[in-house]
Amino acid sequence: MSIGLSTYAYFWRGSERVARPMDLSDMIRDTAALGLGLFQICDWPALDTMDDRELAGIRELASSLRVRLELGTRGLDPDHLRRQIAIATALGATLLRSMWTAGDDRPAPAEAERRVREVLPDLEAAGVTLALETYEQVRTDALVELVRSIDSASVGICLDPANTVANLELPAQVTERCAPFVVNWHVKDFDFSRAPGWVGFALAGTALGHGRLDYDAMREAIRPEERGISQIIEFWLPWQQDEETTTRREAEWTAITIDYLRSRND
Repeated sequence: MSIGLSTYAYFWRGSERVARPMDLSDMIRDTAALGLGLFQICDWPALDTMDDRELAGIRELASSLRVRLELGTRGLDPDHLRRQIAIATALGATLLRSMWTAGDDRPAPAEAERRVREVLPDLEAAGVTLALETYEQVRTDALVELVRSIDSASVGICLDPANTVANLELPAQVTERCAPFVVNWHVKDFDFSRAPGWVGFALAGTALGHGRLDYDAMREAIRPEERGISQIIEFWLPWQQDEETTTRREAEWTAITIDYLRSRND
């Protein structure tokens, strides 16, 4: 059973909005204290400015706590990906999650494929798997076609069908299309609620098992234990009325979600 936490499970506790933000060391220690052995450092810009000594310190801390690391970034720029591969190697991470676009950099399908092929030898040499995430900025069919065309064990899909709802793609359909190519799974539940005045809806996160995500059907489709696919916990937790309430709720959701995953994966 490969269940882990992401920096997105500490979104508020690690933010500048709280008085004492958690840093990566705090998050890794908390992951270990919760009995998990996997932590995904996802979209954490400070990593880009760390030197070899600082990266080695993170790796050594995680290793001492028996926590395996994964890495997450955004975009397909080859130079950027090479830097991220180097960081992954320094951290001992063998999985690098990324996204097709990054800000205004939105390559067309042919250019996206060219870029991935350019860094493919670097991925293979480093023993790092690139996991491209499903999200609303890119149609799932296009993402699947990119990965299928590359046809390498070093390139797969990070499945997060909660993201694709905003593009009117249903989680069950996204899961079915992506299942053969999934190498990483962002487990994130969500639900809809009426906006004030009944004018539209709001989409926000929930603890796993309390929303619309059909976890059991997804698990059956992608078979994470059989295929060695890590399940990474994330949240879409809206800011609550104050810091204390928000950080407490984030920790509560973490505990509830871990318990839920353990009950389904024992």
